[in-house]
Amino acid sequence: MVKESGKLDRVILEARKNAEQRAKGYRERALKLFPWVCGRCARTFHHKNLQLLEVHHKNHNHDDNPPDGSNWELLCTYCHENEHAKLKDFMGRTDTSDTESAATHNPFANLKNMLNKKT
Repeated sequence: MVKESGKLDRVILEARKNAEQRAKGYRERALKLFPWVCGRCARTFHHKNLQLLEVHHKNHNHDDNPPDGSNWELLCTYCHENEHAKLKDFMGRTDTSDTESAATHNPFANLKNMLNKKT
């Protein structure tokens, strides 16, 4: 029983340390600095839907996290995805994993022969 208690204490201590580490992360800092409103569509967020509010790096550098939050803005999931899609469109899409393959079927390939048969 004592071993289980010690193990539980270590798990709780580790969980608290992890929570403190996350609180130091840029998302937690941004949520403390800025109102919980999307910077694009102005949707307001509360504790129940806060997971849909994301931190967008204005210069697209995720390593640039100044303490004053000057490189961040809070965006809802949809506006954040739109921002990154605009950047990909501007830069030219290089990721081919989500592109569709070109069509290989040509419905008009034999049209001339079909029209000639009717006459």
